[in-house]
Order: sequence, then C-alpha cells, then structure tokens
Amino acid sequence: MPLEPIHIVILLKAVTEIAGLALIGQGVLYVLAGRNREQNFAYRILKTVTSPVFALARLIAPRFFVQEYLWALAPAIVLVLWVLFTYLKIRLVLMAD
Repeated sequence: MPLEPIHIVILLKAVTEIAGLALIGQGVLYVLAGRNREQNFAYRILKTVTSPVFALARLIAPRFFVQEYLWALAPAIVLVLWVLFTYLKIRLVLMAD
C-alpha cells in the first residue's frame, strides 16, 4: 500500500514536533543540570535526538555565522518546518473534501 501525500506530511509533521519537544527538553536540562549536564543520561538522549537538527542548522548557516548561536537557529528551523507541514496538512485535508 503506497503512502498518500497526506500521510507523508503527517509523518514529517510528527517528526518535527518530536524534534521541537526534544529541543525544549534539552534547553530545560541545559539550565537545570548546569556544568554536569554531559553526565546526565536524559540530556545525552535529548542531545542525540536533536543532533540532526543541529547538523541541518550547521549546513544551512552561512560560514560567517557564529557556531555558538546555533542554539537559536535550530529551533527557528524546527518552527518554520512545523508551520510549513501544518499548512500543507490543512491544504491536503481541505483538498480531499
């Protein structure tokens, strides 16, 4: 059974939402765990989940972009993708009716 476009968009939107929640969780643990955050098991899991987002941010960012500010670019990318997939989902649902 081939996937329909609406199913692909729903899957991509769900992955984007997971990445967004993982970024929020990583940010909270970054503040709460302090210097020992790299030893925190939950922080390492969230860092692993969000690593593709940061890799995409590094790929998109221009060369003069300071690497220390990727923490701001990564959530912006996730937010833009989420808005895009939400829009596409709404359009596909309305077209189906």
